[in-house]
Amino acid sequence: MKLAFTKMHGAGNDFVVIDATREPVAFDAATWRHLADRHLGIGCDQILVVERPQLEGTDFHYRIFNADGGEVEQCGNGARCFVRFVREKGLTDKREIRVGTLAGIISPRLEDDGRVTVDMGAPRLAPADVPFLAPARADVYLLDLAGGPVEVSAVSMGNPHAVQVVADVETAPVLEQGAQIESHPRFPKRVNAGFMQVVDRRTLRLRVYERGAGETLACGTGACAAVVAGNLRGLLDAQVDVHTRGGVLTIAWAGEGMPVRMTGPAVTVFEGTIET
Repeated sequence: MKLAFTKMHGAGNDFVVIDATREPVAFDAATWRHLADRHLGIGCDQILVVERPQLEGTDFHYRIFNADGGEVEQCGNGARCFVRFVREKGLTDKREIRVGTLAGIISPRLEDDGRVTVDMGAPRLAPADVPFLAPARADVYLLDLAGGPVEVSAVSMGNPHAVQVVADVETAPVLEQGAQIESHPRFPKRVNAGFMQVVDRRTLRLRVYERGAGETLACGTGACAAVVAGNLRGLLDAQVDVHTRGGVLTIAWAGEGMPVRMTGPAVTVFEGTIET
């Protein structure tokens, strides 16, 4: 079977995007892993599947598969690529769409400058909603690792994040600690591990070890979670530029109960077909 795809990226976080609006696309985990393989397949951090709407009041449905073949709830950089894809493919003429995901409905909007803004919804902070095993909610938790405890904030942006503050993201033990945190038993569905350096109240530097993908050049939901965590700790203003290794994302959050809004690039790289 020949499968048509589009390769895209959002601040270096790269995706294989598949149009499943005309006929369904369903593969086992091994095939998703093959497509994501950078040596034997196309190569990507995540695979995005564009489907017909499943929820009332939405324009499309959005499925996300990590490089390890597992399906996940949300991907912020992918959401920006999603709206550019459906516009470029002529699947909609709207500049703002409503998209159903496993985590709920999101609303990406194509801006006049070519960037995309996504309403990511309000963060969930109760431990059971992350999910994270803790007796009560706190802004910071101690997490035991092999090298000693670290302080993390636990935030759900539709997917789980553990965010810690570091002095310098370049020297932070992202690969070593990231793997430990991702599979830590206190996160029953695994977790994305964020390492953020506060430059000033409006600027962060961030690296993220993503669940099922390893470290990526950027993580949209990770940037949102980092700004939420920094605000809860009193370190940041309401709008922050998050500098990732792949580019800059602008994150705005007005406080608890309010949605997080993310603005950043979405780029089409190339199109092709592959035998599956």
